[in-house]
Amino acid sequence: MKPRSLSYGPVASTMSLILAVVSASAVSAQDSSSDANVEEFEEIVVTGIRGSLQRAMDIKRNSKGVVDAISAEDMGKFPDTNLAESLQRVTGVSIDRQNGEGSKVTVRGFGPDFNLVTLNGRQMPVSSIEATGASASRSFDFANLASEGVAGVQVYKSGRAEVPTGGIGATINIQTTRPLNDPGMHASVGAKAVYDTSRNFGDPVTPEFSGIYSNTFADDKFGVALSGSYQKRKASFNQASVPDGWRGAYLGSENNWGTLPQIPEGGSESDINVINRPGPDDVYAVQQNLNYSLNDIDRERINGQLTLQFRPVDTLTATVDYTYSEHTIRTKRNDLAVWFDFANTSSEWTDGPVAGPINYSETFGTPTDLAMGGGMFAVKNENNSIGANLKWEPNDRLTLELDGHISSAKSGNDSPYGTNAVIGTASFIVARQSINYENEFPVLSVDFAPGVTGIDPALRTSTGSSFRNSYMRTEIKQAQLRGSYEFDTKLISSVDFGVAYTENNVRSAYSNVQRDTWGGAGPASDIPDDIFIRTTIADKFDQLDGSDDPSLLNEMFLWDFERMAGIIDDLYGACGGTGQCATDNYSTDRRTQEESISAYLQANSEFEIGGRPGNLTVGMRYEKTDVASQALVPIAIGTNWGGANEFGVIFSSDQDFTELTGEYEHWLPALDFDIEVMDNVIFRASYSETITRPGYADIQGGQTVNTIFRVDGGTGSRVIQDCCHLNPRTSTSRPNGTMTTRAISPPAGSTRT
Repeated sequence: MKPRSLSYGPVASTMSLILAVVSASAVSAQDSSSDANVEEFEEIVVTGIRGSLQRAMDIKRNSKGVVDAISAEDMGKFPDTNLAESLQRVTGVSIDRQNGEGSKVTVRGFGPDFNLVTLNGRQMPVSSIEATGASASRSFDFANLASEGVAGVQVYKSGRAEVPTGGIGATINIQTTRPLNDPGMHASVGAKAVYDTSRNFGDPVTPEFSGIYSNTFADDKFGVALSGSYQKRKASFNQASVPDGWRGAYLGSENNWGTLPQIPEGGSESDINVINRPGPDDVYAVQQNLNYSLNDIDRERINGQLTLQFRPVDTLTATVDYTYSEHTIRTKRNDLAVWFDFANTSSEWTDGPVAGPINYSETFGTPTDLAMGGGMFAVKNENNSIGANLKWEPNDRLTLELDGHISSAKSGNDSPYGTNAVIGTASFIVARQSINYENEFPVLSVDFAPGVTGIDPALRTSTGSSFRNSYMRTEIKQAQLRGSYEFDTKLISSVDFGVAYTENNVRSAYSNVQRDTWGGAGPASDIPDDIFIRTTIADKFDQLDGSDDPSLLNEMFLWDFERMAGIIDDLYGACGGTGQCATDNYSTDRRTQEESISAYLQANSEFEIGGRPGNLTVGMRYEKTDVASQALVPIAIGTNWGGANEFGVIFSSDQDFTELTGEYEHWLPALDFDIEVMDNVIFRASYSETITRPGYADIQGGQTVNTIFRVDGGTGSRVIQDCCHLNPRTSTSRPNGTMTTRAISPPAGSTRT
């Protein structure tokens, strides 16, 4: 007879436990003749939050090594909107946020690139988009996954021989619903609306829908589970920032471009227009620019999963599952910015040894620009995973499991303008600009040129534009054979073993269609006045002290990005006159193939010390990886000046791929020990060695030079080739080793005069 299972809500569950205790006491007081009239409950299942906490605690207590877990409250009821939000509940786990929502995780101080994510024990591919270059990241973005189809998450903080390598910080395993694990019909449907008052413009209400269905048939031999979710979100954020960074840290004794002028011998601070100048040994930094931006976000997330299971006999279970996710993010931005040339400046500073500006201003002999730009960032992330699993128990001692999957992750543009597009406009009307840092909000004040009383659409001209297009795709093919064998002795109670083959193919690319006419592309009359919409700034930052300062430049223009892109394409050929500004003619193109073979063996032992039960697990994992990396190598032939402190590298149209190879192998031991020192108290100690694989830029197959550089230099990278590291693909030998990189400088550029 099968145990009878009853499910209750949180309140009913508590009452059930009380009634069960009372019922058990009454039954023991009755004679056997009345037993037939009493229906015994052989099992009571506690659900809801209490059941979720109990399951998570049991996983942490019974697992080998240091493991934390989160379980669903009930089917379709995982806590929080996405997995990152839930994972921050785990000790030692912190998250970063993008657009106000959890995205990537840091575990025990190791950042997202140092953590490995698996789905039902399968290594998951990753993809991401960088704003101004090709992505080199191995970090997984949990914002792509809704939580409704997730049954649980385990965080392995210590290494184990049976756990895949790749995460020094942690290995995070996501578990999805398996219908045969919970027989019967279950269904859950949810709908909600989010009201977000942060929205600058438009409707602040957005919908979310989710549903999950699970059922078993033919006396629990067949099972099917289907889940799906749809989320739409509109939000806004407004930002006052120094997006191009702080120049420094300078010592007060330095005398370079960007530093404060030195006090002349026998002079005073008034001679250089500096109040409380940082001393010779004090450290300080100066802002390159100041930017006020208004950002409106439209986000759409679609998730779906289908799982089919077949169990013809109790010892054989076949599972096929498919998981899909699509996450689209569109952001429109308008901003106002000023730029500093560090010529005729005045400033006031806090005391050292680390000094900060209180006020900073610059006066211009010839009026400079008041920039107002627009941006559109449109990215689509798409994930597909199809897998099959066969679990067989040929006898009571042996368990074998064969698992395979093909999974892909792709990130690219969701707009004809690319993944990150910006268009600039300017009016050359600023005689003096200053920033006051005394309050939370940095207050920008402007003195206009003679005859100018404020911002005017008739004075605005088109400047430069940049249509950046990033692309990344990862595909993983993996096959695993796992098994365990149980013995009668406690000295070795069981042995776990397994082998796996993993093929990881990655492409990361980037292109940029850019006009460097930042000094002005044409007369202001080229741009129609009616495209500019006047708005105020102070009310967008009214929660910050200082935003009501009467000296604030409190107006800026908004404009429609699509219309402006069409205008400058028609006038100046910004997109080649085609309107298709994004190009897949990539200037950076990295392609990496990793083939890994792994095997592990671990022995589990049970023992007693002083009558207290304990466990010891000793294991060894072997990893061998072959790497082949190709990179499109551009040839730099010159530089050009775009405006102010902005320079670009000119590349030849001649370019080709170079390919290098490498390999590495590791033996990775792991040891876990635990003992119940007293009732409900377990002492646990673990030792393990694991690896995190290098970023894709660190193993690229050639040299790249970053397009933009400044007066003080630029950056690039290349793989160092020598006898013990990387070798060309055409070489007859392939010594073991790792891949290393070093920074290089681009060709010297002209300076502004």
